[in-house]
Amino acid sequence: MATMNWKKLGLIFDPNMLKDKGKSAALMPIPEVLDYDKGIMRVYFAPRDTENRSEIHFFDVSIHNPFEILRISHSPLLSHGKLGTFDDSGITPGNIVTVDGVKRLYYTGWNLLINVPMNNSIGVAKFVNPESIERYGDGPVMTRTLTEPYSCASPHVMCEDGVYRMWYASMDKWLLENNTPKHYYNIKYAESDDGLNWKRQNHIAINYESDGEYAFGRPWVLKEQGIYKMWYSYRGDRYLIGYAESHNGLDWTRLDEKAGISPSEKGWDSEMIEYPSIVDLADGRYMLYNGNGYGKSGIGLAKLQEEGK
Repeated sequence: MATMNWKKLGLIFDPNMLKDKGKSAALMPIPEVLDYDKGIMRVYFAPRDTENRSEIHFFDVSIHNPFEILRISHSPLLSHGKLGTFDDSGITPGNIVTVDGVKRLYYTGWNLLINVPMNNSIGVAKFVNPESIERYGDGPVMTRTLTEPYSCASPHVMCEDGVYRMWYASMDKWLLENNTPKHYYNIKYAESDDGLNWKRQNHIAINYESDGEYAFGRPWVLKEQGIYKMWYSYRGDRYLIGYAESHNGLDWTRLDEKAGISPSEKGWDSEMIEYPSIVDLADGRYMLYNGNGYGKSGIGLAKLQEEGK
């Protein structure tokens, strides 16, 4: 395939907009199309509260004037979990799936620990109305197991022919480096008949390819003309955006050199870029992503250019 060419349109959401509400950062943006022809979308994201706990908010924006926020939620659609539950330290969005009229949000739950900084598990909630989300229950749908004894996080779920398919970040190990715990995780695959009870066979979808790699961020998967396409972030000395393709959704070929987007020379996304999500509107394909500080500097937008332009 030819190298993609993403034209950066700039920073469309500055977390300082929420400063007076005691919020900071804007983690892991995910899009929902509100009007395909008019190019209006809702972007869900996770700011942190004054106790550094992330929660789910949204803003609406038109692709024709992406620097003007049409509407923003000032209270969370879904907040951190009850004390002692898997998500009591915060939640970050994975993706939204609608099946049989029910719209579900799959998300990452965060726990703070002692010997290592955190543990993650995967939760699911449903939309009660466009501005209210409630959990199916207080527990996760995926967490540590006998054969996957560390965290699982960053789910992307697709329902295909009645089968729920998930690609997720799976913690591989912790290592002490300079007396500091360092996390290693790759991207694995799971399946479910109902989207609540998941079967895992420890199948690795995206794995490390160099000694310097140690972490993969949230995957985003589309299927086009029989080809599965995945965007993700991968980390060595800094986060970059990668790309892979598959014929079955199980076995992937990394094509990171074809991703077509990289950190800027200066500015809000010059140190790193990560957590991409893709949305198609009437006038083209767009990417939302985070930049410096894992979302501290805000949310950017890029548009895929046609070949030869």
